Amino acid sequence: MRVWAVANQKGGVGKTTTSIALAGLLAEAGKRVVVVDLDPHGSMTSYFGHNPDTLEHSCYDLFLHKGSVPDGLAGQLLLPTSDEKISLLPSSTALAVLERQSPGQSGLGLVIAKSLAQLWQDFDYAIIDSPPLLGVLMVNALAASQQLVIPVQTEYLAVKGLERMVSTLAMINRSRKQALPFHIVPTLFDRRTQASIGTLRVLHDDYRQNIWQGYIPVDTRLRDASRAGQTPSQFDGKSRGVVAYRSLLKHLLSQQLVAQVA
Repeated sequence: MRVWAVANQKGGVGKTTTSIALAGLLAEAGKRVVVVDLDPHGSMTSYFGHNPDTLEHSCYDLFLHKGSVPDGLAGQLLLPTSDEKISLLPSSTALAVLERQSPGQSGLGLVIAKSLAQLWQDFDYAIIDSPPLLGVLMVNALAASQQLVIPVQTEYLAVKGLERMVSTLAMINRSRKQALPFHIVPTLFDRRTQASIGTLRVLHDDYRQNIWQGYIPVDTRLRDASRAGQTPSQFDGKSRGVVAYRSLLKHLLSQQLVAQVA
């Protein structure tokens, strides 16, 4: 199983849409995918028709055992989605209290890595949707992953959020045996605005080694797909957004091969 995290310390940049779009395209290619919702807001969980406010069991259950994960627990928490090849490890609002409970508890940073190890033979890919703040949940996402996708909205404040995210990644990498490769993905690009055009130029100038050369455009069909509870490629495989995400997936898979060879 390959594990990708989608993270940024700023909200509203397209993390959940990116996670679900990539999962849908991998499923379309015949891959078995588990998507992991680590955001207490539960946007991914809601996307697939489950209510994070009322779920009795969720990812929160994984953190209740002092850093260990009982055998089989991860598999018991899986929920269905609109695609039979995609399963969901759901979020719940209970995750919001985890940051207050975690100080003084050792071993919580590897809970998701241990949980995914239980699913290793059942899925080809895991995609983790992380919350937009640095804490135990984001640390878990980064610790478990082999490749990081950082969606960045093409507007000035999002660039400042990216600076914080790259700084966080540098800190995490100091505790990893191998640095986590990351790919910056410009999102919500609107070619009609100078803000989008100027921000895209800044991203390319400042992060030329790590930025994907394409961008995800503003596309109302992505919003329509979320309303329908379907992955974007299920809803409209020919939309501008899906065409862009296909290109992104091709890039990520090529970089994955490069990393494996190295």
